[in-house]
Amino acid sequence: MKVLKGLVATAMVATSVMAAEYTLKFSHVVSSNTPKGKAADYFEKRLEELSGGRIDVQVYPSSQLYKDSAALKALRLNSIQMAAPSFSKFGKLVPQLALFDLPFLFDNMDHLHKVQDGKVGEKLKQMVNKKGFIALSFWDNHFKQLSTSRSTPLIKPSDAKGQKFRIMSSKVLEAQFQAVKANPQMMPFSEVYSGLQQGVIDGQENTNSNIYTKKFHEVQRHLTLTNHGYLGYLVVMSKKFWKSLPRDLQGKVVQAMNEATEKERMWAEELNNEQLAKIKAYAKKTGKLDVHVLSKKEVQAWKDAVSPIYSKFYSKKKIGKDLIEGALEAK
Repeated sequence: MKVLKGLVATAMVATSVMAAEYTLKFSHVVSSNTPKGKAADYFEKRLEELSGGRIDVQVYPSSQLYKDSAALKALRLNSIQMAAPSFSKFGKLVPQLALFDLPFLFDNMDHLHKVQDGKVGEKLKQMVNKKGFIALSFWDNHFKQLSTSRSTPLIKPSDAKGQKFRIMSSKVLEAQFQAVKANPQMMPFSEVYSGLQQGVIDGQENTNSNIYTKKFHEVQRHLTLTNHGYLGYLVVMSKKFWKSLPRDLQGKVVQAMNEATEKERMWAEELNNEQLAKIKAYAKKTGKLDVHVLSKKEVQAWKDAVSPIYSKFYSKKKIGKDLIEGALEAK
């Protein structure tokens, strides 16, 4: 009887696979238990349900297929059909996505999502589409915070003067730290912990989840909750695969992605709060870290200090005045 049940189950699986008209490989670089990873798995389940099994979604987490740097090329070749790279991976293709690097541009996550889901977000997606992809949705990591190993906390913009802060490759981030007379240092993410530990750099900017999982808080003296910048991802699809889908299935992809985006943003918010609580618990237990919350007046002082850099990126070849002003007005 067990053998018979096993044969029936195998036959059902085989029938299910045979029934799929399309195979969608979704490659990403993080583990399955992250907000991005969970949302990818949710998308897989939901699209298979909505398509009635016509689309077989296969999720490959943790760079099993490609790293983000190689994913865009793989999408163009239709070797994979979907990926969710960080904005920085689009730097040379669509430099306008550096909009999200601009400091203190967004008042809060609601404001950010209005930008992403509104006219500005649509313009950015169209720019990506012109480069040979189908841009589907923006997914969150979260807002960035500032930390330092110096004895003086980062409360006023002048507190950053002379300090060496790690940045990823970004003209916006370079200008951001230069605006407060700090010294931006480009460094791979994988080298940040040792750089902080050895004093090669004084500080860094990152989301709470990145700070906690990479233990940056253990080699810093002060963490200031600035929410000054944003890290996120853009979910993109192979244009060749998209065009191969009939219109009804394209609609199912959009519906599944919209639902997955809602979930991803919720999970990202939860993780951000959970990791911040763990950082605060570490600070309280060890006394080795002080966590600072800025007042509205202090936040405004930082914004006043760095917002003059916006005009440096008004050129359409950089970000564009229309995008920057559109983001500011989308409240």
